[in-house]
Amino acid sequence: MTIEKTLLLGLRADQFRHPLDLAATRSLQQLPGLDLAVRSLLGSVGEQFFYLNNIAASVRVGEQQLPHLHNLLLEACQVLDLEPPQLYVQQNPVPNAYTFAMRGRQPFIVLHTSLIELLTPAEIQAVIAHELGHLKCEHSVYLTLANLLVLASNLLPNWGAVLARSLQEQLLQWLRCAELSCDRAALLATQEPRAVMSVLMKLAGGSPSLAPQLNLDAFIAQARDYDAIDTSELGALLKTVQTAQLTHPLPVLRAREIDRWAGSPAYQHLLAGERPTDTAQTTLGRWHNW
Repeated sequence: MTIEKTLLLGLRADQFRHPLDLAATRSLQQLPGLDLAVRSLLGSVGEQFFYLNNIAASVRVGEQQLPHLHNLLLEACQVLDLEPPQLYVQQNPVPNAYTFAMRGRQPFIVLHTSLIELLTPAEIQAVIAHELGHLKCEHSVYLTLANLLVLASNLLPNWGAVLARSLQEQLLQWLRCAELSCDRAALLATQEPRAVMSVLMKLAGGSPSLAPQLNLDAFIAQARDYDAIDTSELGALLKTVQTAQLTHPLPVLRAREIDRWAGSPAYQHLLAGERPTDTAQTTLGRWHNW
């Protein structure tokens, strides 16, 4: 059963951006010339490379090609007040989705076939909307740089590798925070908290055969066990080590954060048409790297 969704006309990124994303982005913006350098060096080349790769090795979704996915994209864009990017489906056994829009000329989203097979239509729309969140928040420049530095840190001389890893750590910290904002975009587009949380659960431990048997409430309850590890200094240290090189926060905590934000006044105000001037504060208090 489909739900009647509220259109968020005039929605701006900072009205739903997670506070940790906002703080991490401001920190990166203190590095002079970083944004301009990445756009200048990789903008047109990167867009052209990915465009050619997509049209040569993927299926472009549209009115005449996989129209059910096209409709999910259009609806999510309408709710988030965003121009639709191109959407591609690519054969790949690893469930994943990604986006790219260096200069905004040819923004696109790619969905892997294995991800589509794992999810329901509402969950697929949540994934699409998560990627739209990257576009809405203009994350693409730092996303690209983070991916490049992961490769560069293994190829540069020792001194260069140290510098690359230092910047890489800062970028990975930002990326984990940025994912929180994109999860919020997924919730705003679907307006179904359990659909967003179910995606996270299935990505953590699902398969086409196991997915119908998974219990979302039990998955959310896992967060309590994870939090309990913080009772010792060793537990807190192990958490930091565990997550330091991750590009995404831990799925169980992402699900809990969405669960909490869905019940917050900030989320309800956005659905009611109220547009705050400042980013709403997180309800989590302390957030662990993911």
